[in-house]
Amino acid sequence: MKDSKYITIEEAIRRFPEETQFNLRGWVYRERKSNKFIFIVLRDESDIIQCVIKKNKTPKLFEKAQDLTIESSIKIRGELREDSRAPTGYELGVTELKVVQIADPFPITEYQSIELLLENRHLWLRSRKIKAILKIRHTIVGAIHEFFRNRGYFEFDAPIFQPSMSEGGATLFKVDYFEDFVYLSQSWQLYAEAGIFSLGKIYNMGPTFRAEKSSTSRHLSEFWMAEMEAAWMELDEIIEVAKDEIRFIISEVINKNKKDLEILERDISILEKYVNAKYPTIKYAKALEILNNTYDMNVPWGKDLRTNEEKTLAEHFNVPVVVTHYPTEIMGFYKPPSEENPEEALCFDMIAPEGYCEIIGGSQRSLSIKNMKQRLEKEGEDPSKYEWYFDLRRYGSVPHSGYGVGVERVVSWICGLDNIKDAIPFPRTMDRKEP
Repeated sequence: MKDSKYITIEEAIRRFPEETQFNLRGWVYRERKSNKFIFIVLRDESDIIQCVIKKNKTPKLFEKAQDLTIESSIKIRGELREDSRAPTGYELGVTELKVVQIADPFPITEYQSIELLLENRHLWLRSRKIKAILKIRHTIVGAIHEFFRNRGYFEFDAPIFQPSMSEGGATLFKVDYFEDFVYLSQSWQLYAEAGIFSLGKIYNMGPTFRAEKSSTSRHLSEFWMAEMEAAWMELDEIIEVAKDEIRFIISEVINKNKKDLEILERDISILEKYVNAKYPTIKYAKALEILNNTYDMNVPWGKDLRTNEEKTLAEHFNVPVVVTHYPTEIMGFYKPPSEENPEEALCFDMIAPEGYCEIIGGSQRSLSIKNMKQRLEKEGEDPSKYEWYFDLRRYGSVPHSGYGVGVERVVSWICGLDNIKDAIPFPRTMDRKEP
């Protein structure tokens, strides 16, 4: 049983029936003992497989396996055969067993409260559910890189320590910085707008921090944002880029993660519909008309769409829907008013169906230093902190736009999760900073 000869469970199943003898290694996922048999469900990074040790055939192994506990680590050799009663349709008859470590009693039992699983997140990562989610997340992140690189975008990194806000002062994390202070990044956007005058089209994948005092199933204090920014692009064009990106991400997950989607009991046919569907684009005013006239919701002009309104709107179309031209007065200082109607900003959100709501937010960027200064002052901000940003308008400014994709929200939606906390390895919220 040399280490070089060990393969994954997935590889062993793939080689069967041309080969039947395999060396495997992993952890005890489940175990069941009787007077004649010991059944072990072995797990590794690829899959699980049922293994059986028979007392009448291998009495010494049978005795050795008596001490095995959940999450004990082992190396085994055996003969693979098909068995429809086994969890994955195969069973390994064990002929050799090496115990690497006998695990202490595992703290996660059949009683699995949300709080217990969060307290033991470092161990719960081993569960089939979380492992499937993390594999899908891996595909999603890889798809984002592939999408933009194939379209000629350059990856561009921005600082996490930033001297000013980009998304509103109420959600800033203040951090000591030598003899001064800075804030954790709310977005790469302001720095990305500098990058486009050099590289033209850029994208980024980075951590984002929002000090929102919210404990809902849709919010995290630390999450990952995939953002893009492009010179010469206006609102209509980036909306189409966003639609293409989401379709590409979903198609990659369908192609590469069918087994993981099955573990999560996600209906793949629904995801296939999202790949092929046309995503409608409507103005905020039209959204209010639908909500108020069709669903009697009485949403006044000027109110930002919240979870209930977004959920209703997405259910109305049953596919992702893009809402544009939100009221200027409730938008960020960098989102310009429309020339046709200054009360409407040149911005958009993409809202996902099935109750997952906003997954993308973006806009065309304002070119008016005067307008941005006025709006910053109205928000109680000091415009002098943004002089470097205003330089981007003073020296060779051009129309440009960008958007950000909330990675965990997309993971939650594609996986069909009940809580966004499962979309990231170690969730951080206003109530949790450990483990």
